[in-house]
Amino acid sequence: MRVLLVEDNKPLVRALKQGLEEEGFAVDSALDGQEGDFKARTAEYDVIVLDVMLPHEDGLSLLQRWRKDGLNTHILILTARGTMEDKVKGLDLGADDYMTKPVALEELLARIRALIRRVHQVKSPLLRVHDLEIDTASRSVKRGGKSIHLTPREYALLEFLAFHRGKVTTRSMIWEHLYDDQDENTSNVVDVYIRYLRNKIDKGYDPPLILTRWGEGYMLRGEDNP
Repeated sequence: MRVLLVEDNKPLVRALKQGLEEEGFAVDSALDGQEGDFKARTAEYDVIVLDVMLPHEDGLSLLQRWRKDGLNTHILILTARGTMEDKVKGLDLGADDYMTKPVALEELLARIRALIRRVHQVKSPLLRVHDLEIDTASRSVKRGGKSIHLTPREYALLEFLAFHRGKVTTRSMIWEHLYDDQDENTSNVVDVYIRYLRNKIDKGYDPPLILTRWGEGYMLRGEDNP
């Protein structure tokens, strides 16, 4: 999943970026309101983490304008301004969640995961696909009751396919959600990770769950897929 951090505190950005990337998130960052506005409008993010006090344009003004212009990305406000009035204003302007600094990384990760589930209208942290179980809270995977170790990027790809279960996801969709603006877009990187994932998820199991739709993309087998 892809996250945009709009925050002008560079040490905090580095710490949050590292923590999110270790959990398998693709992370872009913006150090002021102007850059944040540009990135939010030119890439597709699952969640935007937004500071309020920013150079050039403050976070609440950005939030208000984004919602007015129809930007529906889930937005979590992360700020030092924690009065009740600040929280009410942020939520009323269209924020989906509100956290005050200092923040525990574990709680931030849990809130981001919850927002991503909300995007896909999923309540439970446990996703089941045939005999495959994906725990989005612990980021653990089992098939047929056997634990399967995945790298953070392999897990992110599997989770993305699971959220779109039964629907074809194109290579460009996968790239847009799993890779940040520092990744080199090579033509076969998605195919390579699909192959890695198949070797761990499908090899030795029946039926195969990761399906190819030639000329379209990839999908995780739904209940009705032959």
